[in-house]
Amino acid sequence: MNRTRSFTEVAPGFFCVSVAEVNCYLIKTGDGLTLVDAGLPGSRRPLHALLEHLGARESDIDAVILTHGHFDHVGVASSIRAHGATVLVHSADARLARHPYSYRPASPRVPYLLSHPRGIPVIARMAAHGALGVRGVDALGRIHHGQPVDAPGAPTALWTPGHTAGHCAVFFEDQGILLSGDALVTLDPYTGEAGPQIIARAATADTARALASLDTLAETSAQLVLPGHGGPWRDGIAAAVAEAARRGAH
Repeated sequence: MNRTRSFTEVAPGFFCVSVAEVNCYLIKTGDGLTLVDAGLPGSRRPLHALLEHLGARESDIDAVILTHGHFDHVGVASSIRAHGATVLVHSADARLARHPYSYRPASPRVPYLLSHPRGIPVIARMAAHGALGVRGVDALGRIHHGQPVDAPGAPTALWTPGHTAGHCAVFFEDQGILLSGDALVTLDPYTGEAGPQIIARAATADTARALASLDTLAETSAQLVLPGHGGPWRDGIAAAVAEAARRGAH
């Protein structure tokens, strides 16, 4: 792994761009380029560096799959859409993708952060990379549970509600790689805690539902898990789900 770059190839053809502990993934397949999640506005420069490394440009991205519509996953989606990409999301999150701040978490964010000070530096870094100025995107609500997504690589969408109503993980079955979005992360930006877990109440709509959705992830038997926040988990989804379930809601 070349740590001097602003991106990492986490598996053959799977590239992670990580800015302020927010991940998005560019997948290069034989039939094109798919971006899973669109990070923060500050993700644009490292994404362009990755595209240049691949001999491509923004207009070569065929599709953007949004795991959900929160501001830190929609960041550069409108720009990529303007260059011709199709932007896709579950229909239950289409409105949120257009208005990525219009959600009510289970616990108010500011009091939660004040009681979890380790998360404050993470949230501050997100703000410094544009978290407060994200433009929404008109995404097509054409992602359906258990069905292939109409994007290069044709991954399977897995409806995993809880974090948001329309949250979907993305499973590349042939490669055994699960992009879990925020249904399961290895770093919680709101607590600063590492390890497999669901996102804190300060950003999750329904924590009980989020915990129940872990079962859907476990059914994939994926070996490699690529989360929306935190580093890759290479010890299999079963172990990750077991740890997240043990931690529970927080």
